[in-house]
Amino acid sequence: MAAPGALLLLGLFLAAPPGLGQGSGQRRRQPPPRGPLDKVAAQEGLSLPQLAGRWFLVAVASRCGSLAEHGHRLEATAVTVTVPDGQSLALSTFRKLAGLCWEIRQRYRPAQAPGRFLLQGRGYGSKVDVVVGETDHRSYAILYYQKGRSVSVKLYGRSSRVSDAVADKFEQRVRAVGLSEDVTHYFPTYGFCDSADEFHILDETEP
Repeated sequence: MAAPGALLLLGLFLAAPPGLGQGSGQRRRQPPPRGPLDKVAAQEGLSLPQLAGRWFLVAVASRCGSLAEHGHRLEATAVTVTVPDGQSLALSTFRKLAGLCWEIRQRYRPAQAPGRFLLQGRGYGSKVDVVVGETDHRSYAILYYQKGRSVSVKLYGRSSRVSDAVADKFEQRVRAVGLSEDVTHYFPTYGFCDSADEFHILDETEP
């Protein structure tokens, strides 16, 4: 049976040639290339405990080929967030696959600055950078995901529908990272799973 591990909808690569030293002609170590998310500011005053609780995935913007091909078959997706250690976010994502409810468990570990996290998946090259770009903690959250140089943006709501003002904020942020409405997909607002049995749990919290 296929697994719904592609819930985060990410992709692509990060690379840059080394710089050359000036004058002597010797190679000189340069700072690492800036990734797309380096230009995205994290939410100031972010409170992880206030992010805890139930969220609904409202929309995602991504150039993921699989999403483009199967976007018309998206399933309602809910997420339960906890803060197990005060620094990281533990996510349990619930969605249907072939009519059955699955739970995907992930851990967003703290990165180099507040509001920035690292999602370490299984396998080589599976690291994903995550930034909480904007949230009021009460009604919506906009998160950025980067794998290599590919970025996706997700909109979460405390309910399955958000206000027009919040949708506008999301669409503005999508455009700011070079994405567009052509690669933006909105999720169903009904048919959510609340739990999954022990045979339909994907635990991605361990390497």
